[in-house]
Order: sequence, then C-alpha cells, then structure tokens
Amino acid sequence: MAEKEYSASNIQVLKGLEAVRKRPAMYIGGTDSDGLHHLIWELVDNGIDEALAGFATDVSVIIEEDGSVTIRDNGRGIPVDIHPTEKVSALELAATVLHAGGKFDSDTYKVSSGLHGVGLSVVNALSKKCRIEVYKNGKKHVQEYEIGVPKGPVKEVGTTNEKGTMINFLPDDTIFDSVEFKDKVILDRLRQHAYLNGGVRFNFSNKVGGGNKFYGFFFDGGLKSYVRHINMHLTPIQTKVFYAKDVVDDVDIEVAIQYTDDLQSREYAFANNVHNPEGGTHLSGLRTALTRTVNNYINEFGNEKEKNMKLTGDDVREGLTAAISVKISDPQFEGQTKIKLNNTEVTGAVRQLIEAQLKAFLIENPKEAKAITGRVILANKARTAAKAARDAVIRKGALEGSGLPGKLADCSSKKAEECELYIVEGDSAGGPAKQGRNRHNQAILPVFGKPINSEKYRLDKVLASEKIADLIKAIGTGIGDMFDVSKLRYHKIVLMADADVDGAHITTLNLTLFYRHLKKIVENGHLYIAQPPLYKVTFSANDTVWVKDDASLQKLLKERKSAKAPSIQRFKGLGEMNAEQLWETTMNPDTRVLKQVVIEDAEAADRLFDILMGNEVPPRKKYIQTYSSEAELDV
Repeated sequence: MAEKEYSASNIQVLKGLEAVRKRPAMYIGGTDSDGLHHLIWELVDNGIDEALAGFATDVSVIIEEDGSVTIRDNGRGIPVDIHPTEKVSALELAATVLHAGGKFDSDTYKVSSGLHGVGLSVVNALSKKCRIEVYKNGKKHVQEYEIGVPKGPVKEVGTTNEKGTMINFLPDDTIFDSVEFKDKVILDRLRQHAYLNGGVRFNFSNKVGGGNKFYGFFFDGGLKSYVRHINMHLTPIQTKVFYAKDVVDDVDIEVAIQYTDDLQSREYAFANNVHNPEGGTHLSGLRTALTRTVNNYINEFGNEKEKNMKLTGDDVREGLTAAISVKISDPQFEGQTKIKLNNTEVTGAVRQLIEAQLKAFLIENPKEAKAITGRVILANKARTAAKAARDAVIRKGALEGSGLPGKLADCSSKKAEECELYIVEGDSAGGPAKQGRNRHNQAILPVFGKPINSEKYRLDKVLASEKIADLIKAIGTGIGDMFDVSKLRYHKIVLMADADVDGAHITTLNLTLFYRHLKKIVENGHLYIAQPPLYKVTFSANDTVWVKDDASLQKLLKERKSAKAPSIQRFKGLGEMNAEQLWETTMNPDTRVLKQVVIEDAEAADRLFDILMGNEVPPRKKYIQTYSSEAELDV
C-alpha cells in the first residue's frame, strides 16, 4: 500500500474562534447538559469577579422566552475604548479573541475564578447569536454577533444611569445535544455562590412558556449559613457554628465548622469560588489544624483519663460538617476541572488562622467545647471497638482466606475491564440469570433478602452481615482501611432487582453501601442499575415488544392500535422470567438498558442519603409528602 503523502497542506490552521466550534469539549468539557450550563457559569464567574473586586453587588441569570440566556451584573462594565495595540474596542477583543481579558492583569483582578480569559469568547463562539450591552460612564454601548462574528463595530446608543454588563446569548443547537436549560442546576449553583460570596445578591428567573417565577439568594452569613444549610436535616451537637474569616499572608480565608451526631463527615473546599471536590492544600490545612487544636484543648482542659488519649484525624472528623473557602491571586489547580488546589503556601496560612481562632472559640464557649470534645472522644472509643470487631470478623475469614463466596457463579475471563458482576435479588432470579448469562464475562451473585442499612451503622456491624461480606469478597477491593479500587475484579457491577417497591428498596440499600463505603467504585463509573421490563406485549407470533413501565405501555398501545387486542404479560419479579427472556431483556449488551450511577452533585446526593436512609424520621416524612405526587403506584 502506497504511503499517503503528509505535507504542509495537511496542516489545518483554525482562525479566530473556529477552534472552539471545532473542539468545544476542550473549552467547556463537552456538548452535553454540563457543557451547556458551563456557558452560564463562565459569564456568572465574570460577574462574581467584579463583586470580589468590590464593584458589583448583584448578578442575575434570566432564561428568556426564546430560550436565550441573559447574564447581568452591576459592576464596572467591560471596557469599550480602543485597545492601544490591537486598534479595536476592548469589548470586541474580549468577545472574539481567546485569552483576551482582564484576568491576566493583577491590578484589575487580584482574585479571579476564571484564569484563562476564554469565558466570554467561548460563549460567543458557541452561540447562534449574542448581544452585549455595556453601561459605563453614563453611556450605553452595544455590539451584536452571529456565530461569534461581529455584525458591526461597538456602538454608543444613548445615555444611562445604570452600570455594568448585560450579555444575551442563544446557544447553537447544531453543537449541543440539547439547548434546554434546567432550573434546578442553575438554582443550586447560584445558591452555592451566594453562600460563598456573602453580601452579593444572585437572582434567577425563567420566562420560557410565559413563566414569571423569580428566585433571589442573599446570605450575609456566608459559609456560616452554608454549613447550617448542609446540616438542616441532621442533628447538630453544637448550637453555635465556629466561624473565622481573615487574610493571612495574602490568602483570604473563610471557614465554618459544626458537628452533628451523624457518622459521616462532610467537608467542602473552594478556591476562588471554584469547588475542589478532592480538596487540596486548604483542606489539608484545615484537617491538620482541627486535629491538633482539639487534641491540645483536651490535653489542657480534659480529665486525666482523657489527656492520655491520642485522637486521630478520623476521630476528629466523624460527624464534622466543614466548609472552607480561600481566595488567592495565583491559584494552582490539579486537572482541567480544578478538582484539587495545589498552592503549598495555603496550608500554613489556613493552619495559622484556624489554630488561633478555634482555640479561642473553645475557651470562650465551654458548652460548645464540651459537646465537641465529648463527640470526638466518643468517636475514638467507638472506632477502637469497631476496629477490634472488624479485625475479629476478618480473622474469621469473612473477607479473606476462604476464596470467593460459594453463591458466586463467576465468569471465566480474568480481564477486569471486560467482566460484569450482576448482584441479583433472590435465589429464584439467580437461577435464570446463571443459565442465561454469557459465562465468559458475566458473573452472578444472588443475594436473598434486604441488606443492612449501612447509613445507620459503623463498619464492623456492616461487615458482620454475611450478604455484605460475600459482596466485598466477590468484587475484590476490600473495604474501609483495606479498600483498593485497583483490585476491582469487575469493571461493571450491575444491581438487578425486581421492578417493585421491595426491589427499589433493595437497590437503594445497595446504593447506600456503595456510596458510603465503596465510593470510588461509583466515582470511577463502575456501578450500574439494570432496567428489567415490566411488561411483555405480544401482538402476534413474530411481533413481541418488551415495555419498561406503565407509561411506556400506554404509549405503545396508543401508537399500535389494532383490531385484535394484544396479549400483555406483567412480570412482578425477575424470577418470573425464564433464562432466555432475562438474557434478551436485561443482560444482552445489544438489547439491554443499563443506568450508570454517577454523582452529579455530591452535596445533594449526601443530603438525600441522610434523608432517606438516616435515623431522623421528620425529614423523611417531609420528603415523601413533598414528592408523593410523583410516585408511581404498583397495583
């Protein structure tokens, strides 16, 4: 085969904003719903930067009737004068040139969440049309664009008493999978920004379909209000939230801490208003300072028995809800999505602030100090007892030594990336699943009855459950201190339960186990939920349709009207299907539907597990009452 010529003519040069339209994922992460909403975040961040600089007090997001979005702030307004070297309006540069903006000038923005100067230009490039209005120095300036290209120069169109910037854009539906914005996604982000930027008002409204709902968020208490919001469905053991805010070595630090009686810890870290899900140097500083300060306080003010205790970080963090936000001039993040802060100087600054102010808080508030120290000492004692019980469970061979569980029908392949484990409800369903599977790469683990609620109990009691122990042995990762996701034996773990209330409960209990104790499996995208059909609809010998639920059944019957009524078979449980049916509907990769379990909003997911699976009944009752109208009755 002749070698294909590769010369200078094969090198493609993308000019202007063509690169953004050609490879949007490089700039906004993708063209799915997350990428679509990222357009809003880019412009909202610009408004927040004006607020951080001390010039804006309000940031508004409006979904207009035509589906376009308007972002408005009352800051200084984008400069409109002619750039000294580029010889065009600075507004046009910001809207049409990548890496053009005020974020590179430390005198303009000492702190910024947008670091690369691509926000407005990327939004403009990915929009069918865009209109920018600038209210500055008593004058109103306007420029309009189509597919990122200016329709004309920046124009002065009148006088105004307003100040700031208004940007209206219509996302390009030829680029995005969908151009429908979700109110909840926007509201959750704006609410979080309001907590992180105490004193700044965030507004939202959606006018699509004649809507007139308006939402406003304003929290003068900052992170103190945020922590109370996180704990609203929990039982705090301290009434007064520890709160500190100061600038240490040019690092602006804000932190709030409150303990609850829950077993889980909740830590949220932010740098320059960007959420860092994996923490970083600011969270490390908080953890070190907290452990050291509580230990020092107990050694100084505790009784003789307590003074001999050596509390670990795990002891001090049990039941902890903490939020920390830092603002620095030159943040260094790990990863394009800023999952972790790497600035080493932040650790020392955070430690210095918290150690000084938390010590003072404990001394000045003896009632709160007693509640906190009692909580962490109890955690230490319980953890020590739990570790001894867990070690005893392990020594008995619950997790190692005796090989794989006897009920597991393993697959022949040893390549984890191609192997699937079906966790099947009940022995009756396990039989057909074992018979109908692809033995090469599909393993079956039948689990009879409901597993323990791992939200309510410590790890030792969870491991005492034979069902849980069998599952942990099967997947191979271990659990707790021994957990190692690299030892996962199956890269697809599928929860397969009946399509009824009990099946949904069992699936929820299994999800709780994975979220609380095997979270990395979920985060890495290895957990799925099978979608077995509820109905088999037979129109003729050669015309059978499997239907997932009642709504789909009614839709099918409406679409397929015929003189002869079809035969409809309803499957209450997986055990009612034979091996061939179970394979074709639920296990065959060519025809099955699997729902991948992802964590879109860790804070919301955490709160939902607290409500549904925790010890507090009133929040669960309120949740059921609120969403009862959306429930589907199984009759």
